[in-house]
Order: sequence, then structure tokens, then C-alpha cells
Amino acid sequence: MGNVSNPRYVFITGTDTGVGKTVLTCLLLAHLQNLRRPAIAVKPFCSGRRGDAEALHSFQKDILTLDQINPFYFREPLAPAVAARKERRRISLQEVMAYFRALPEKRLVLIEGAGGLLAPLGPGYTAADLIVRLGAEVVVAAANRLGTINHTLLTVKFCQGVGIKRIKVALLTTAPMILRTSPSFDASRSSNAKVLAELLGSVPLTELPYLGRRLLSNAPKVAKRYKGALGRLI
Repeated sequence: MGNVSNPRYVFITGTDTGVGKTVLTCLLLAHLQNLRRPAIAVKPFCSGRRGDAEALHSFQKDILTLDQINPFYFREPLAPAVAARKERRRISLQEVMAYFRALPEKRLVLIEGAGGLLAPLGPGYTAADLIVRLGAEVVVAAANRLGTINHTLLTVKFCQGVGIKRIKVALLTTAPMILRTSPSFDASRSSNAKVLAELLGSVPLTELPYLGRRLLSNAPKVAKRYKGALGRLI
């Protein structure tokens, strides 16, 4: 059995839902596997569809079961604490910590969050509380689109405010670039990285381009191609 105080925990949180946390977690796991570094990736909380946890499972079927990767699953696509309440379930922070202690021993554990830092996971605690209890490092997944500067700075400043010191930001382009003449053109995508790098100060920023629709099926090759960027995050 693992010991909760020994592994290195890296928590992948997001500035919002749907910003690329699963893609980033899978790429980081594939990168570590390419380097033959002993690591696992889990998503303890999942609501609605279970596709995120299933994606992580596809890279480590011989190591973890789906239920080990995602022990706290709820059918309703709501914040975990809200979805659990609808199912008359109560997942305490102590129960979550016990789950981590029972994981197979690995030197590095990637943890994909559910939603953002303050999404309620259970009675009286959020992802931020779990991060602090684990002593985890944080990688903030931020989508390269209009609004990301505010969302990213709020997330990073909150982490710093609760005493989390090891923080990195991954700026992810989650859709292909469209023509400037299109009504949906987002001019901020060409300037967000530079502006954020200036405003984040000592917090490192790594930018990843749009990697295509079939990314997860090619994750080991993509991870090899972007090993420099992924290495800076992990």
C-alpha cells in the first residue's frame, strides 16, 4: 500500500470546466510513461459522463481499475457535492484521504480535478482543501480564449492565498484557429500567452498549441513531440 505522505502529488486543476484538464493529464502521463518514470493518474471525482476517467484508464489498464481511478462517481452532471447529495451519499475528506493511502505505491501521482478549485467535492471541502491536505503541487489548465487572463490570475492568486507554493500554468489551445473574418474569431488567442507571462511573475507558464481531434489515441507520439513543454510542467 502507498503512504499518503510519501508520493509526489501533482494536482491538475482548471480555470473552469471544459478547459482541457483531461487532455493535459493524459499527455503528462504519456510523457512520464515515455520516460519510464513510475507514475499513475487518477480522477477521484467525476459527475455525469465518465469519459474523463475512462480516458485515463486507457493508458494504465494493467495498473489500475476504472474504480481505482475514479472511486467517487455520480450520475448527475453537477458539482460532486451536489450530485452526491441527490444520491443521498456523503463523501468525507477523511474518506478521500484514505483512498489516496490505498493506491498502489508510486513516486508520482497525477490527480485530475473536477471543475475548478472551489467546486464543492463533499461536505465542507473543495479541491483546494484536498490539495492543501495532500501537500500537492498544482498545474492550472487554462484555455487559450477570451477571458482566460482573468480566470487564470484568479485561480493562481487563490492558490497562493491558501499557501500553495508550487504552481505552474498550462495555456491550452483547445480548438483550431479560424479565419480573422469569421464572427467567431478570437483575437485574444495571439496575445494571451505574452500577457499572462508578464502578469504571472514567477509562476511559470507553458503554452501548448492545438493538438488535433484524435489527440488521445496518439498521446504517446504527441507527448514525445512536446516533451520539452510537458517536462517543464512536471
